[in-house]
Amino acid sequence: MISADGQAGASAQVNVGIDLTPLIDIIFIVLVFLLLTANTQLLTLPVDVPTETDSSLTALSQDEHISINILTDAPHWALDAKQFDNFDQFEAAFIQVLDSSPNINVVVAADKNAPVQPLMTVLALLQRQQITNTQILMEP
Repeated sequence: MISADGQAGASAQVNVGIDLTPLIDIIFIVLVFLLLTANTQLLTLPVDVPTETDSSLTALSQDEHISINILTDAPHWALDAKQFDNFDQFEAAFIQVLDSSPNINVVVAADKNAPVQPLMTVLALLQRQQITNTQILMEP
């Protein structure tokens, strides 16, 4: 302490630093309050997914099937690992295989980094050909 006569005692210390602990406590309390009361809207898209009674994923059947691959780089389409330069060539080859084996199962395997448009084009092709027996590969 500082004495009234202006001389400091031997045991007296002058506290020069500022104690920021109470200020930091108040800042954390205000931050937590703001985070808990912030009204953030979650953007969701409602999707109706078909459900099964069995929750496990079913393995690919060993029946005869044809694989359509959606690749990340152009050309985006492959039929049983054979790439095509454009979609018209791919469509012609797919229809030829489909005509030779009309009861063949179709498996669509898209790379997770592939753009969405090639997949949508393939799904439109399947719809035009009225193919209802299609499997979409979710995991390798």
